[in-house]
Amino acid sequence: MYSTRISVAALLALVPFALAAPATTSATTTSDSAAATSSTSTPSAPPLRSHPTSISHGPFHGTATTTGALTAASGILGTAISSLPPNPNATTYPSDGKLHDPQPAPYVPAGGVGTNGTPPVYNAKSDFDYESLALALYQEWIELDLFHNGLARFSVEDFQAAGLTAEDRFLIEFMADQEIGHATMVSNILGAQAPQQCQYNYPYTNVREFVDFCQKLTRFGESGVYGFLGHLDSREAATLLLQSITTEARQQMIFRQFEGLFPMPVWFEVGVPQSWAWSLISPYIASCPANQTRLAWQNFPALWVLNQPNPERINGSSGFNETISAGMNTMNATVPSNDSCINATTVGENCNPAITHNRTIPLSFPGRKVYFEWETPGKAVGPNNSYITSSEAGSPKFVAWVTQLNVTYSALTLNGSNSTAGWTTQPNVSTYQGDPAINGTMFVAITDDNPFLTPFNLSLINPHVVAGPALYQSG
Repeated sequence: MYSTRISVAALLALVPFALAAPATTSATTTSDSAAATSSTSTPSAPPLRSHPTSISHGPFHGTATTTGALTAASGILGTAISSLPPNPNATTYPSDGKLHDPQPAPYVPAGGVGTNGTPPVYNAKSDFDYESLALALYQEWIELDLFHNGLARFSVEDFQAAGLTAEDRFLIEFMADQEIGHATMVSNILGAQAPQQCQYNYPYTNVREFVDFCQKLTRFGESGVYGFLGHLDSREAATLLLQSITTEARQQMIFRQFEGLFPMPVWFEVGVPQSWAWSLISPYIASCPANQTRLAWQNFPALWVLNQPNPERINGSSGFNETISAGMNTMNATVPSNDSCINATTVGENCNPAITHNRTIPLSFPGRKVYFEWETPGKAVGPNNSYITSSEAGSPKFVAWVTQLNVTYSALTLNGSNSTAGWTTQPNVSTYQGDPAINGTMFVAITDDNPFLTPFNLSLINPHVVAGPALYQSG
């Protein structure tokens, strides 16, 4: 196992934008020379990326100087990615438990990527890599600010009223510190044009709404990376990003526990396309610095779940129009006291912060009628109102339920002649026996078709998305 001294020095030597190293260590040290360093020396840790400790918040006021997603100067080759047959060699490996090729070294089976002894270079290796990692950095920056903002906006008494103690607040502060490290790591991979921290506009008005906003934002922050991680050309960058996103997964679970939800009600965590994550995050980015790195991803029209299950209620499905924003569909925590699960004394009803709760009345259930409303394309959103929502889809016909390993469709019934509102019935589907697929904090979208897709090619759904995605608090 490599020592911390060697791995840090090697990493700094190979990323293209390592921040200035302290005087006591060299940013160009190789692993060989690091190994020769005295074992008694204590090298300084590489520095963090600088970031503002205090920024203003609120909506953007002004006129965008640039609009639309980033596009290639060399043009766009087609209208969509075509579906192709599988690679002819995709199923040739016999999978019989035996070794079929000479081993390159003792105890090492043949195959794998990046296993031939070539030193890793932690950089972007394609436009896809750069745009995906830049999206991840936008996510890390907003999480860093979000966690700090909640701690600054609400008083100790506000947190205590929501059942959160000084130790809980310290955990939120520690999670903000984690985001500084994540932002530094991704910035080092991207280089000098890595996106900077922006200014943000949050809809929450109390601690419970803040916690719900955090657990939903960390949900699509995690799922947005899972969606592209396996597709990165840079396997080296994918390795580092995986090590950060596993921490993000723990953050999402913590916020579920703060909200009084069951911490991990699914067997598999879902991955979604980059344009889904960008559509969800961009409405809360008010403005960014001049010459900020722009993104190529699509912004879809926003989607509301009108009867979004409300975790603040004893019967979460009984509310209507109890969200404070589209897309994320953050809950409105102001419900009648006799319907609130906060401080409820009956077993199975209480939703105070806890390691775990098991609700007697589930937040949602198969057969539930779910109502939607969505925007039409053409709205200015995102940093400096400089991105425009769009859709290439036809008429709305289906609701796509994207959860765990499943993409399931249910028929959409429009509200009469209204082409931007409708309802569907929550499907009854399982990932495997004993695991209801529709559970946890998951994703829904309005589509014009129901193409068969799996987790690895889910981005092919994008040309069919009429509106969305939205987060559905199914459990």
